[in-house]
Amino acid sequence: MESSKVIETLWDRIQARDWAGVAALIAEDVVVEWPISLERIVGRDNFVAVNREYPEGWSIRVLKVVAEGDEVVSEVEVPHDSLGVFRAASFWTVRDGRVVRGTEYWTSLGADPRPEWRASLVEPM
Repeated sequence: MESSKVIETLWDRIQARDWAGVAALIAEDVVVEWPISLERIVGRDNFVAVNREYPEGWSIRVLKVVAEGDEVVSEVEVPHDSLGVFRAASFWTVRDGRVVRGTEYWTSLGADPRPEWRASLVEPM
């Protein structure tokens, strides 16, 4: 499976709560880093558990997947019934059909307030 399809399938399986299917796409020794919260997930079992145990009420909408060789970037939107809307930009490395490394930047919409110095140069979304 080409690397972009691995990541598209990964998000589809996470959305479906197909945890065995997610595990099949993740290398046993995967390392996924979340720099915003200063966390590192080491190992397939931990990656699956973090996603499986997240409080219910969420869905995933894939906005974009771009790949070049083994490197894949995805952007997803994750609305949650009670926690708000989140976005993630994820940078993945895929080898032999499995994710071996990832760096994900998760944030909620509007979490970073617009500074006053650029207010006249931008418009609100």
